[in-house]
Amino acid sequence: MLGNVVTGCSVLAPAGMLVELSSGLDVSIRTAGLLITFGAIMLCVGSPVTAWLTSRIERRTLLTATLAVLALTNIASAFAPDYASLLGIRLIMLAVGALYTPQAAGTGALIVPVQKRGSTIAYIFLGWSLAAAVGLPAITFIASRYGWQAVYGAIGAMSCLSFLLLAWRLPAGLIGAPVDLKTWAAIGRNRMILLLLLITTAQMSGQFVIFTYMGPLLARLTGAGPDPIALVFACYGICGVIGTAIATRIVDSWGAWKTSVLFTSVLFAGVSGWALSAGIYPLMAAAVAIWGIGFASTNSMQQVRLVGAAPALASASISLNTSVLYVGQAIGSAIGGFLYARDLFLANGYVGAAFVAIALTTVILTKPKKA
Repeated sequence: MLGNVVTGCSVLAPAGMLVELSSGLDVSIRTAGLLITFGAIMLCVGSPVTAWLTSRIERRTLLTATLAVLALTNIASAFAPDYASLLGIRLIMLAVGALYTPQAAGTGALIVPVQKRGSTIAYIFLGWSLAAAVGLPAITFIASRYGWQAVYGAIGAMSCLSFLLLAWRLPAGLIGAPVDLKTWAAIGRNRMILLLLLITTAQMSGQFVIFTYMGPLLARLTGAGPDPIALVFACYGICGVIGTAIATRIVDSWGAWKTSVLFTSVLFAGVSGWALSAGIYPLMAAAVAIWGIGFASTNSMQQVRLVGAAPALASASISLNTSVLYVGQAIGSAIGGFLYARDLFLANGYVGAAFVAIALTTVILTKPKKA
């Protein structure tokens, strides 16, 4: 779970300090935002490829090595002299970092009873909620006062701590099911898995149309400064932790589909609230809090549903879900950057809500049949 905090901060960091990156590297806000877009593309490609290449490696070795690379590349980012160097380091960072989230979920599934699998995977994914709850506000706070370099240094230090704890506590000898070409072919023939991947893509696209540029959008629409923006990020993340905690408690009794319907509906309400309240800071902050309750819990339910849809394919399907999650980030941040560059600030919310509406409709249509 702590490794997911590190991974989440590494992936999301530019969103919390776009203004500082823009001024410090002498590039536009939209160009700084491309750190997320290009990073998401690398994560999208890297997740299934690395799952295939590393499926026979012992899990503790694999996960600790991934965190060691995240530590080194975050520290290197702190010393990047220009935008091109920072982008190059980020692509290396995320090509390796793509391993962590799906393999952590798969590893968790190996060491708990089947009846605890849903809550365990939700707990592991709680790290992403904490990355938003604590990491993003801290990133905004540190960057506004000490510069973007200090942010990367802090994430690097946290990566070292996570590496040491995981090496100490994770059991040795855990091996997942090998991933080969037959595995991918089986996934391609599984209609439920394909629909679940579509849901992930749509809901992430909708969120990142707004989320990538949330700070600059709040500044433009409400005149908010760094501290009010950090407060909104904190509301988003704290509510994400609350949502994931609730999902973890109810998923084993409710079932993954009902839990997914609930939290995707909450996600849609929050994103729609952002669109409808644009320009009014208190209402936008409240909408982000509602949105936060749904964001991480929805993602963790997707992983639980994928494991349940085809347990034998879980290692590959979860890595592919992580891949399309980043496809959604790339699509959403690209659309969001296009709208932001043309001063279409109000459109971001409505386009985001449309994507999430597609995701919610598909979730409802994937209700499992009774045995």
